[in-house]
Amino acid sequence: MSEDKFNIDFKSNTSTEDQNLLKKILVPLDFRRDLLIEHLHKIQDHFGYLSEKNLSLLAKILKLSKVEVYEVASFYAHFDIVKEGDTPPPKTTLRVCNSLSCQINGSKILKNKIIDKFQNQDIRILDAPCMGRCGSAPVLEIGHFHVENANLEKVSEAIEKKWTSPIIPNYQSFYDYVNKGGYQRFNEVKNRQDIWYDNIIKADLRGLGGAGFRTAKKWKLVSNEKGPRYLAVNGDEGEPGTFKDKHYLEKEPHMFLEGMLMAATSINAEKCFIYIRDEYPAVLKILKNEIIKLENEKIIPTNYIDLRRGAGAYICGEESAMIESIEGKRGLPRHRPPYVGQSGIFGKPTLVHNVETLYWVARIIREGPEIFTAYTKNNCMGLRSYSVSGRVKNPGLYLLPSGSTILDIIEASGGMIEGHHFKAYQPGGASSGLLPSTINDVPLDFDTLDKYNTFIGSAAVVVLSDKDKIKDVALNMIEFFKSESCGQCTPCRVGCEKAVNIMKQKDWDISLLEDLCEVMESSSICGLGQAATNPIKSSISFFSEELKNE
Repeated sequence: MSEDKFNIDFKSNTSTEDQNLLKKILVPLDFRRDLLIEHLHKIQDHFGYLSEKNLSLLAKILKLSKVEVYEVASFYAHFDIVKEGDTPPPKTTLRVCNSLSCQINGSKILKNKIIDKFQNQDIRILDAPCMGRCGSAPVLEIGHFHVENANLEKVSEAIEKKWTSPIIPNYQSFYDYVNKGGYQRFNEVKNRQDIWYDNIIKADLRGLGGAGFRTAKKWKLVSNEKGPRYLAVNGDEGEPGTFKDKHYLEKEPHMFLEGMLMAATSINAEKCFIYIRDEYPAVLKILKNEIIKLENEKIIPTNYIDLRRGAGAYICGEESAMIESIEGKRGLPRHRPPYVGQSGIFGKPTLVHNVETLYWVARIIREGPEIFTAYTKNNCMGLRSYSVSGRVKNPGLYLLPSGSTILDIIEASGGMIEGHHFKAYQPGGASSGLLPSTINDVPLDFDTLDKYNTFIGSAAVVVLSDKDKIKDVALNMIEFFKSESCGQCTPCRVGCEKAVNIMKQKDWDISLLEDLCEVMESSSICGLGQAATNPIKSSISFFSEELKNE
């Protein structure tokens, strides 16, 4: 990057030292409007916070208003804005996960122990939403280092040894992947989209992010739109209880990357954007390194893949909010129509896929649709990656036939923990609400849960026992939605807040909660506000006696 990009008329009170330092920090990036969030990350990573002075300098560099830069920075949870005269946050920040899986595994107790031990030290201790590590709950984050199956001893050691960087797991590298036939199929048939399309149709692959839209149909719809076209990967795996995408990205990143390139070629995409949540720092490093190898080996042109880093906003898992974030804006869901397949990134037709969906695109095209169609159970075809956590002996990711029931999943997870009796479960993350243990013979697949007014979603299964109180569980889920509401629409913003206040009372006002749910469902802009009602409705529907008794 040339230095002349910094020929900006800074205010006279801006020191040369400040200017030069910011130059050094930002020089690897272009000064494009859509890279605003990336620039904010660079500054925060260097200083540990965002000062008003640096926000002002950044606004000058990007030729944006200070208000616009501030609005974006303040929207995302992982940016710390320090106003003039205020004290910057401590260098050490501990984020304790307060998701359901972590809560039932003692995260609140652990947090109090940490506060007691380190109360006289310069350490900031914060609550944080799900970090995508529910299989090793409770979880705590120090910088970009995650303490899994956390206890006071582990946390103390991490602080003492100043562990703040992510641990990069062993994964299948580019050369390992190529030696096993990787990218061969892509190179063989990259001009034969019909072969890919036919295989995906035969496998009946559906989107595995939650919506379940048929993959081949999505390709066809976007292909019919006038170009240029883009592909965007939704790797913002923020649904509490979900960690399947993280698993595949940390184990077989190139299976995902090849699937992405196949999907991109199927629509003749001019560019691919990969949006990964900030809570997955190891994944971000892996992808950055492996994308460079794809460029060096001439499999893709330079800058064909644009890797973007989220900044702590659950709402960016909604595809239009993610696209707003990719464009360097606040992650506010868009009104539709037009749909993102018609007008997505920079107003161009955009194909949006989940990480796991693209993983299976590569496997199906490489190995044939039979790897999916060969599995049938309870009249369901295919495979599902179930993220399993809660009161089971062996929480983790389990690849099972799509027709598996909750009893099958509990069995695969080693059964219930000793002394715990199966009581209830989340079939698809917090958005899916709760089902009682008596509903245990229904396949956990697309469309099979409609009669219970819920859905499989991302297949994030949280198993609860007789030790768990439904009121506490439901409140945990609604508090999550309250904290993660983007605030754009009143029904969601105010509705979640009111629901939390009602649910904190000893006796729930059931009639008022039902009215509130109806308003939120019918008038919220996006799925967050609409689905936030599910924990409430399911608690009332299936656990009414427990609610009365309490």
